[in-house]
Amino acid sequence: MPLRIGLIGAGRHGSRYIHHLLHDLPGVSLAALCRKRIGEGLPSLPTTEIPIYGDYRALIADPSVEAVVVVTPPSLCPEICLEAVKAKKPILIEKPLAPTGREARMMVLAAEEAGLLLMTAQTLRFDSTILVLKEHLPEISPLRYATFTSRIETKAIAHVRSSTSGQRGALLEFGIHLLDLVTFLTGEEIVAVRCELDRLPDVAPDTMAIVQVQTASGVRCVMDIARVGAGRVARTEWVGTKGQITADWFHQRVTGAIGDIASLEWAVQPQQTILATLRAFVHAIETNCPPPITGRDGCRVVEVADACYRSAELGGASVSVSFLR
Repeated sequence: MPLRIGLIGAGRHGSRYIHHLLHDLPGVSLAALCRKRIGEGLPSLPTTEIPIYGDYRALIADPSVEAVVVVTPPSLCPEICLEAVKAKKPILIEKPLAPTGREARMMVLAAEEAGLLLMTAQTLRFDSTILVLKEHLPEISPLRYATFTSRIETKAIAHVRSSTSGQRGALLEFGIHLLDLVTFLTGEEIVAVRCELDRLPDVAPDTMAIVQVQTASGVRCVMDIARVGAGRVARTEWVGTKGQITADWFHQRVTGAIGDIASLEWAVQPQQTILATLRAFVHAIETNCPPPITGRDGCRVVEVADACYRSAELGGASVSVSFLR
């Protein structure tokens, strides 16, 4: 029998999950769907045989659903996660795991106490460009410092966020990828941060962040995160004692200068990151093994984001990061 997955969230990003669950995962079926606008049709659904719910509780309670995938705004993730934990159903949650570290810790502890698989969909860890970069970083080690740039055009956002106080913006929504990549690429935790935002959440969601982080061994990374009017930029540069490597995951290029070789370029074979994420989730369920990106991994990076927002509140002062232990 196929593994029957229920999907909560069918917006622009959720539609990608629908496509993969329907067409690209042998041995897996889309058992049910939950969406806010239940009356609207979905062109990607070939039949009407898949039940569509307006309430996530009904989807989780559906006995045909064996595992749950969540692609909703982070504000909804904590309550959905706790409902799945009560129902004893493995759950994959799109990044960020939660709006705050406090909520993320609650989710992780609930899943761990229930012995339930909780995976965070930090999909950039499956990007081919990032994987090639990770493979070659040891060639320039010891690492000294790195820079990251992530600018996303506003027109690519499916919805326009209102300027509501209390909401976190660009840093949490897509800057979270960069914070996670530091740990993924170095194998080290971030221990301290400095952050400046164009505006604080108590005024309106941030649209620009300049972040400095330091890892446990002293590697420093500087991040430029912003929403822009047009033109996407997605790159990172790493400097080590033996050379430099640049990776651009938007244009899928990895280049470097190592030792006496001033110009290197490595081939990148693209892969679909959401599909790779789903495959990892399914494999973890079928083998009863920990997922490659655990709930704790997702929690830790939200805790780093917490420290960044605290630093911004303090005018860019250095803030230590404390993790769930």
